[in-house]
Amino acid sequence: MNRSAMQWLFEPPSIRDMAPGTKVIVYAILTFWTAFVLFPIYWVLITSFKSAIDVNSGPVYLPFVDFQPSLHAWKELFVFDFWDTLSAYVNSLIIALSATAASVIIGSMASYALARFEYQPRFGVVFMFVLVMVGAFVAVGRYGVDWRLSCAAGVAVFYFLARALGRHFKARLGNGDILFWMISQRILAPIVVVVPIYMMFQQVSLLDTHIAIILTYTVINLPIVIWLMYDFFTSIPIDLEECAQLDGATRFGVFWDIVLPLSRSGLAATTLLVMILSWNEYLLALFLSTSRAQTMPILVAAMNAGERGILWWSMSVVIIVMIIPVVILAIILQRYISKGLLLGAVKG
Repeated sequence: MNRSAMQWLFEPPSIRDMAPGTKVIVYAILTFWTAFVLFPIYWVLITSFKSAIDVNSGPVYLPFVDFQPSLHAWKELFVFDFWDTLSAYVNSLIIALSATAASVIIGSMASYALARFEYQPRFGVVFMFVLVMVGAFVAVGRYGVDWRLSCAAGVAVFYFLARALGRHFKARLGNGDILFWMISQRILAPIVVVVPIYMMFQQVSLLDTHIAIILTYTVINLPIVIWLMYDFFTSIPIDLEECAQLDGATRFGVFWDIVLPLSRSGLAATTLLVMILSWNEYLLALFLSTSRAQTMPILVAAMNAGERGILWWSMSVVIIVMIIPVVILAIILQRYISKGLLLGAVKG
């Protein structure tokens, strides 16, 4: 059957193929969007090879055409400031990877527990615990009581009060309340808690150490891991776990051998997100580190604060160096991330 030009252009020859006109439009849109997304990276890359005169004289786009590339910014970072850059880079890798691993491991177990078990803690007991711990912290910060003694006394007081008064409280909380409380901790601005965190680590002599920043990043990112992984775990049929338990599997065995493999896409997407948040964190690292545990964002800020103003060519080199680990992790987790992002599209 003879087809008109419009039919040939916009009617697909089969259900598996696109029409030529549709294919041209789709690929044109994708090409435009790809160029739009990649242009900032291209701009940072070519800026790292520009001299000061090229950056300040106006926008130039093509190396060897609009300007002559120079390696002076790369030499400055990797020759003159090599040890400072290497130290900050290694610190960032250690802190970000450790905090990401701890957040994902602890958060996935907590979210699985919330997805499979019903918790009903008494509101009065929870409130009592908060009051006792606040009292312990005030004793440490205000009156100089040793933090170990104060925490031990606080736990002991809470235990006896809970045993004596716990049964009289009737109001209970549920899993939904726990989840909401978790995510509310992430909504809270870090600037609100950074001073208490600083004072806490100062009391235990952990300022400017890797362990202090790792613990802080882990706690800060736990709510995101729990909130995201909770949805992935609830999407897994509970029948699979019950069958495994009937065959003699333990609860941890079910979690490790069945639940985690089925939720790899969610774990990959969550891991990448937490890695990015830990890698780019600035405020907490600024307060908790000075020299030994200094991270890359602090180094970048120090470059911005120089007497000569912002050196965009040097800044571009640092940005390129900083995005490399995240890009590598994204490439490794790519196939799992795509499944995780599309999981909601195949539900129901």
